[in-house]
Amino acid sequence: MFQRLDASSTPVRHVQIWLDGTPHQVPDTLTVAAAVLQLRGWQGYRRHVDGSLRAPLCMMGVCQECLITIDGRANRQGCLEPVAEGMRLERQGGGAHDA
Repeated sequence: MFQRLDASSTPVRHVQIWLDGTPHQVPDTLTVAAAVLQLRGWQGYRRHVDGSLRAPLCMMGVCQECLITIDGRANRQGCLEPVAEGMRLERQGGGAHDA
């Protein structure tokens, strides 16, 4: 569904983020939503309270499907937040995630 395009010849700097307690290196050019999609895919983004799979749709702050806990603050719009060194992310919703 989503694929990162390597269109730039400029080297990309990476930052370490923590997703559900696990460290990951991701390009600093990504938003939180894009980083989680890259790491977990759309099926692993979050779950609705009824257990259905949810994932970002618009990637521009309109649909609210990208909600995630960032540095202990719940219901942040991941598509509007750039990743930052040491950022701690927790996927939200409906119980445990499979991935």
